[in-house]
Amino acid sequence: MRRMLIGMSQEKLGESLGLTFQQVQKYEKGTNRIGASRLYQIGAVLGVPIEFFFAGLERAEASEEGAAEAGFDTELLSSAEGIQLNSAFFAITDPKLRKRLLDLMKALAGLPEEGDLPSPEEN
Repeated sequence: MRRMLIGMSQEKLGESLGLTFQQVQKYEKGTNRIGASRLYQIGAVLGVPIEFFFAGLERAEASEEGAAEAGFDTELLSSAEGIQLNSAFFAITDPKLRKRLLDLMKALAGLPEEGDLPSPEEN
């Protein structure tokens, strides 16, 4: 997720680590395990401390259960498309425009206009 948020390709990350982009893909998908020293290197390249990769770990199971109960697809939210959608949505600085976009998305999805979730202005 951090790699995508900073706009770095798998190829660029791989080059920085002396790996192929296929190896980076395997790490990201969880096909291959990442050793501690490699995780440290990845953190350095991405500009985050190693603790970044463990943030919220103790709450992960509880939050995944809560997300499932609320109808969220955490796998979709953390996909490249989900991250891009989220980043683009919050890059819109006009709250009225964000609200209109949210209403359009709800209409396209067939959801009621006023859902159970609070609008961004209520947070």
